[in-house]
Amino acid sequence: MRLNIVLVEPEIPANTGNIARTCAVTGAQLHLVEPLGFSIDDKQLKRAGLDYWPHLNVKVHKSLDDFFAASEGGIYYYCSTKAGRSYHDVRFEDGCYLLFGKETKGLPEPLIFSNPEHSIRIPMREGLRSLNLSNSVSIVVYEALRQWGFPGMH
Repeated sequence: MRLNIVLVEPEIPANTGNIARTCAVTGAQLHLVEPLGFSIDDKQLKRAGLDYWPHLNVKVHKSLDDFFAASEGGIYYYCSTKAGRSYHDVRFEDGCYLLFGKETKGLPEPLIFSNPEHSIRIPMREGLRSLNLSNSVSIVVYEALRQWGFPGMH
């Protein structure tokens, strides 16, 4: 089973480094959609990912349009606080893509609102903005892996 994590215009290198580490330990493919708020060589990014970088496959896409062209025919889940459906109500498919937006704005709203059946959220208390991006990615990744019986993991 294969899982793809897509960060659309991430801004904070430490978050991306933590997400890279999660991808390495779970075997998920990491996709970064430019523009990035940091350099791939950023020390904070490398520090957060520790020594896991050699165990990771990262693909960088010039734009969201380029990402969709490269992954044409994929099954996409748009993770957002604006979505109506909870992440645990979804049966994740092999090879699916979990898209997460930038820390300050999230995903573009047209993606969320034009794909309500594939737009998912993590339940939270009313009046609070959001979880940290790396925490959100971990929650959804591990739910997909739990559904699949944690393939290749012990």
